[in-house]
Amino acid sequence: MTQDSTKLGCLYGVGVGPGDPELLTIKALKAIQAVPVICVPQAVNRRESYALSIVKGYVKPEQEILRVPFPTDDADGAAQVWLEASEMVAERLRKGQDVAFLTEGDPMLFSTFSYVLAGVQELCPEAPIKIIPGVSSVMAAAASAGVPLATHGQRLAILPAAYGLDDLSEATSNFDTVVLMKVSPNIVKTLADLEKLGLTGQSTYVRRASTDREKVIKDITSIKDEDLDYFSLLIVKGNPTGNKE
Repeated sequence: MTQDSTKLGCLYGVGVGPGDPELLTIKALKAIQAVPVICVPQAVNRRESYALSIVKGYVKPEQEILRVPFPTDDADGAAQVWLEASEMVAERLRKGQDVAFLTEGDPMLFSTFSYVLAGVQELCPEAPIKIIPGVSSVMAAAASAGVPLATHGQRLAILPAAYGLDDLSEATSNFDTVVLMKVSPNIVKTLADLEKLGLTGQSTYVRRASTDREKVIKDITSIKDEDLDYFSLLIVKGNPTGNKE
């Protein structure tokens, strides 16, 4: 992972876990500390990159930090941001510099890394790419809540932030467990939909799993405004058609 202008640098997609620095893998830590350039996504409405905040205790002063501020509510704007980020990363790879792109959770599950990965593969197709998996918020939340996601023979569905009643009805009818990601912006509608489906008592809300701000709420009817957070999810135990008596 050294700088060498005679060959292309390597792009590392590094999952840094859900928030607890102790859940960072040894492999991820080695990659982060070895590269000259660290690239981090950062929502424009946040003062700091969440992924970077997880590993800040391990970053060296001499490492370059590339921040990629992206809009959370502008799909066209975000597409341009990821193109520019890919170009910045590709430029450093061509100089022989290794780059670690950090993402909370896992790089291959609802991750911003996927956009940069596609861009770099197009701009710099010969550059080597290594992906280091991380602990996802889904797994961390299940561990904190003590709710198994799936046992032998069961089915698991993970839905992104945009889902409606029809999506929930279909998912909970066909899967034993459904995880609803980033529920806070739509929490009122989501809770109403779960009530319509008779699943309120089968749902668990987890905020900021593994961090000092973690909160697990088993009675989701008691969720208050102060419990809401962008990094939150709901674990819903469904009623698969095949399991009904």
